[in-house]
Amino acid sequence: MVTTKLLTLVMVVRQQKILLGMKKRGFGVGRWNGFGGKVQPGETIEEGAKRELCEESSLTVQSLEKIGQIKFEFVGEMELLDVHIFRTDSYQGEPVESEEMRPQWFDLDKLPFDEMWPDDIYWFPLMLQKKLFKGYFKFKGHNNILEYTLQEVDELEVDKES
Repeated sequence: MVTTKLLTLVMVVRQQKILLGMKKRGFGVGRWNGFGGKVQPGETIEEGAKRELCEESSLTVQSLEKIGQIKFEFVGEMELLDVHIFRTDSYQGEPVESEEMRPQWFDLDKLPFDEMWPDDIYWFPLMLQKKLFKGYFKFKGHNNILEYTLQEVDELEVDKES
């Protein structure tokens, strides 16, 4: 039976820069990514996203804009990853390295796509233009996309508690 794991991803954008974190351990180690992780029981998806952002970068946010949702399938794994993607351009604090992530600002025209998840190059342009999107990516291993769908949508459903 296939189960679904609920995850969050927060993209912090300011002027012509984006804050990414180098993953230091666990799933996705050695890649630049946004900040996020699992939603805890009793949290809304947005509350989980805010908590993970703070834990991984020390940044706090009042509100997040939900920008996308992507489901990831990995061949041979019995768990689908259901990733809810948020964007913010207002935050409090300065990014600080955590045990899990080393934050760094990147110019939007110099994104390190060769050191990021292979799917990012497809949906980043939509996120940066503040277009809402839904997608599905099927991976073999962590580097090969076998198939994917990605579409702009008019709205995304509002979050429920997990």
